[in-house]
Parts: sequence; structure tokens; C-alpha cells
Amino acid sequence: MSAPNSTGNLSRVPCTVVTGFLGAGKTTLVRHLLENAGGKRIAIIVNEFGDIGIDGEILKGCGIDTCPEENIVELANGCICCTVADDFVPALDQILSLTPKVDHILIETSGLALPKPLVQAFQWPTVKSRVTVDGVIAVVDGPALAEGRVANDMDALQAQRAGDESLDHDDPVEEVFEDQIACADLIILSKSDLMDAAGSARANAIVNEHSARAVKIVPTSHGKVDPSILLGLGLAVEDDIENRKSHHDGAFDHEHDDFDTFIVDIPSIANPDELARRVATVAEEENVLRVKGFVEVGGKPMRLLLQAVGPRVNHYYDRAWTAEDDRRSRLVVIGLKGLNRPAIERILAG
Repeated sequence: MSAPNSTGNLSRVPCTVVTGFLGAGKTTLVRHLLENAGGKRIAIIVNEFGDIGIDGEILKGCGIDTCPEENIVELANGCICCTVADDFVPALDQILSLTPKVDHILIETSGLALPKPLVQAFQWPTVKSRVTVDGVIAVVDGPALAEGRVANDMDALQAQRAGDESLDHDDPVEEVFEDQIACADLIILSKSDLMDAAGSARANAIVNEHSARAVKIVPTSHGKVDPSILLGLGLAVEDDIENRKSHHDGAFDHEHDDFDTFIVDIPSIANPDELARRVATVAEEENVLRVKGFVEVGGKPMRLLLQAVGPRVNHYYDRAWTAEDDRRSRLVVIGLKGLNRPAIERILAG
């Protein structure tokens, strides 16, 4: 075994960055890692794109002793790659002060985040002395890629791009996807159970087309992958970041003005399947990319979790409501700039 290098890698807490487009399955993967961490004490930084912490609440509901609620830090003030100084570093300080100390940190970025600016923050002296990037994991939506797109409704993106003569680059969603792939050490091809062999081959081909480096692609269903494949890579990615070229190299920041996000409050519902149909209708008619939230079902003591990627809608009861819960039914809606909010609110409210 080689001796530790001068940067002291062996004394630094490893961090795994989990990136991926909206609804690709990042939270499902992180939850599986928590449930199968083999006794490691895990902390999580969750970066939401929206004003309520759906993904953080999903993870807090795991009830895992090695990742108590105080080990989960939510950042909802904007994309983590744009606010590393204001949000990420304080969150890191909070986690590193925990007792007992954590063994590993998972960072789940928002769907629109670029991983490279975040990894570059690990080069800052006050950060590099304490933590290291163990690896960057990109989660990609297998069924969407199998159909030749990184989102469910690419037609709207292409129409937007074609109608704007000032654009001389690929559409923003495509750039985000490519930058996430470019920075990744492993690619998780999610929802592989929803693809046949031909679809899986098409999805793999698209990933390989956008990857400039030889990166392994791991197919998964329901986020189930052996943690030993993803954790403990020891790559110190921050020392190799300049070899991961992206569209935004040299830019001081990037904007998310091509996207709208807002919260819709709806009444308590009686039929989850009917709500799912309304959500699917919104996705098909109003260019909505993502819907997620918690919903109260009349007469049910359990909280309904609803998540949708385009017209694909999943819902299940994740846990019982508690006295401390805000029982309002609230859905986060994310889509392309120019969403018709009144129409979306009308459809979701029924």
C-alpha cells in the first residue's frame, strides 16, 4: 500500500456528488445508499430547485440510525453550483461539527446544477484540508434517453431554440446534461426495468456520445446498486477537475432563466389516481418537466408522496402524518420558461 500523500487524503472526509437531470432518480439512489451503508455514518446535503424540501423530507423519512435528521442539510436558496460560498461551505461546516463524526457525505444536487463549479470549491484551502471528492455520480433517465431525449418534452425546447435567433449554442437542458456527464466518474442508468434491450442500447449510445472520457455505465432499477460500487472510490476529483471539460468553462456563473418553478397549493384529495391523471395532463399540455410534493388524502392518516417526470407519475404513502407536519397539499412545479401558471393551477386543483 502506498503512503498517504502530502494533502492528507486519509484524514479527510470523502464526499460523493450525485448529479443528474430533473427526475432522473437521484433521491431514490441516495435513499438506497443510506439503507445499505453497512454501518457508515452518512451525512447528506440536499439542494432543492424550489421552495419546499421534498427530497430532503423523503430522506428524513428513512428512519436510519446512521443518518439521523440532523445529518441532513437542505439548501433551498438556489442552485448549489451558483451559491457555493453562501450555502455550501456553511452546510459543510455544520456537518463537520457533528458528533459523532460522519464517515461519508453525500451531496445531491438540484437537477439544474453543474457539478464542476461545486467540485472546484473543494480546491479552496479551507475546504480542501477537511474534505475530498470521492467521486461524481451522474444519474440519467434511461427511458427518456431510449426515446432520444434527456427530458420528457424536448419538442418545446427545440421550438424555443428555433424561435430565438440570438442562440448559437445547444439548448440549455442539453448543455446541463452534457456538463453533468462530462464531470462524472460513473453513470447510473436509472429505470432500466422500463426498457427492453434495444432501448437500453439506445440509452447507452447517447451517454457514450456525450462522454469525452471512458466512464462506466451502471444500469439500475429503483436505485438499487451495491454501495461499494459508488462509495470509497478515492478519486480526489478536485485534483483532476481541469480534465473534465464543460460548456461553462471560463464562465463566472450561469443562469437558470430558461426555467420556471413555483408551488401550487391544492385541496385535500379523495382519489390519488385522479390527481395523477391531472398531473399527467399538465405535463402533456403545459410543457411541465417535473412535479413533486406531499398531498393529504381525505380519511387517510398517511402522507401521500407524488413525483412526476413529464407524464410518468408515481405516488405512494411514505409515512403517517405527525402533529408537527404542515398538512397542506403542495406541489412543486418545474418547467420551461413561460409556463401558464393559472392553467396549471386550475388543472391541478381539479
